[in-house]
Amino acid sequence: MFGGEGGGNSWLIILIYVALFAVLYFVLIRPNSKKKKQEQEMRNNIAIGDDITTIGGITGRIIAVKEDEDAFVIETGPDRTKMKFKKWAISSVDNVKDAPEQKTKESKLQELQEKREAKRAAKQKAKEEKEAAKNNQV
Repeated sequence: MFGGEGGGNSWLIILIYVALFAVLYFVLIRPNSKKKKQEQEMRNNIAIGDDITTIGGITGRIIAVKEDEDAFVIETGPDRTKMKFKKWAISSVDNVKDAPEQKTKESKLQELQEKREAKRAAKQKAKEEKEAAKNNQV
C-alpha cells in the first residue's frame, strides 16, 4: 500500500546528498587544494635574490637554496645576519626576478580589458542607432 512512495523519497534523499556533497566540494575542498598547490609551486620556484617573508614574520633575501636539505638561507637586516629555514616556512615571495614577464601579463590583461570596453561601446552605439532609426520611422 505504501511501498511506491518510499522508493521515490529515497531517490530524492540520495539526490539531495549528492548535490550537497558537490556544493561542499566546489566551495570548500577544491579552492583549498588549489591554494596548497600554488603555495607548493611558489616554494619550489624560489631563487637566489628573491625577497621572502617567513611564517614567523621574518623578512630577508635568499642567498642560498639547498635542495638536498629542502631548505634555504636568508640574509636579513643591516648587519647581514644569515638564517637557515625549511622551505615550508615561506609565507610569501615579496618580489620575484621575473618582473618583465609579469609586466607582459599585466599589459595583455589591460589590452583584453580595452578590447572588451571597445566592444561594449560599439554595441551601445549600434543599439542607440537602431532606436533612433525606429523613432524616425514612427
